[in-house]
Amino acid sequence: MKLALVHLSATCPYRLLDDADHEIAWANDFLDAQHLRQLSPRSLRAYAYDLLHFARWFQSRPQTLSEITESTLLDYVRHQLSQRPQPTPQTVNHRLTVIRCVYRFHYGQEIPSGHSHFQRKWSTRCPLGYGRPHRAVAFGLRLRQPRRVIQPLAAEQVAKFWASFRTFRDLAVIGLMLLDGLRSCEVLALQLEDLKLADALLHVLGKGKKQRTLPLPGEILEVLQSYLLVSLKGRRRGQPMTPAGLRSLFRHHRLRSEVRTANPHRFRHTFGADMVRAGISLPALQHLMGHSQIHTTLLYVQLAPSDVWREYARAVANRSRLPSPPKI
Repeated sequence: MKLALVHLSATCPYRLLDDADHEIAWANDFLDAQHLRQLSPRSLRAYAYDLLHFARWFQSRPQTLSEITESTLLDYVRHQLSQRPQPTPQTVNHRLTVIRCVYRFHYGQEIPSGHSHFQRKWSTRCPLGYGRPHRAVAFGLRLRQPRRVIQPLAAEQVAKFWASFRTFRDLAVIGLMLLDGLRSCEVLALQLEDLKLADALLHVLGKGKKQRTLPLPGEILEVLQSYLLVSLKGRRRGQPMTPAGLRSLFRHHRLRSEVRTANPHRFRHTFGADMVRAGISLPALQHLMGHSQIHTTLLYVQLAPSDVWREYARAVANRSRLPSPPKI
């Protein structure tokens, strides 16, 4: 049976269909519920493609959704790790999380263990040290994820990539990522009323529809005086830029500038790393970048080897000198 994902103007715009164009109810009912929860279109799309991947594998098994266990998920992980190219641990874990959410949505409980037992228990307590320890339980199989390392662009790479732009729109796109740390989706969602040029402020609607207000530095403020984020070429001339248009813009300038590692999120990482090097407090950086957890902001504290050497040289230069030995 051939399965497909289509985009329709239904309760949720993404629908899973079989080869007879019949809806796959267990998946679409879940997507409709997430749409009612007002998840972003990007989150709904990610959920839909994760469910499509699982449904294509699951259709050949002699089970219904109510009969799956952790042993079923173990077989599903083996299937994914046998694929080429092999998915990342983050991708596999996200798919497993979505499947568990679907099972809880339909049956009101966790997926049973079956023949595989991955449940873990441990004790934890308040980070400040007060109160009694309490028991925590982790359910289900997860792959070990490598520790995430932030890789900002070097100053020379930023300057070379920046020099390849000529229009106010393109400079505004890069400037908002580099000097205010905006995500690509946040840049694309900006409206003219979000720009408070007289007050040098910018209102941003981030992940989870969380709003934050950011200051506009002088460099980007000059560009934004002539800024209008629209497509400049082709059939969509004068229309808002799309995610595909933004990806095309970066591909073109990566070739033109020969900075192969430049992408929208790398500029956001560069902003975060620059702010840490400048000595900004972590709570302030958390607000500027729109992180819901301080743990995400802490990733920017990781120093590159050049940063370590710079800090070492500064510390050596500022250390107190040992007194000279007394003359005999």
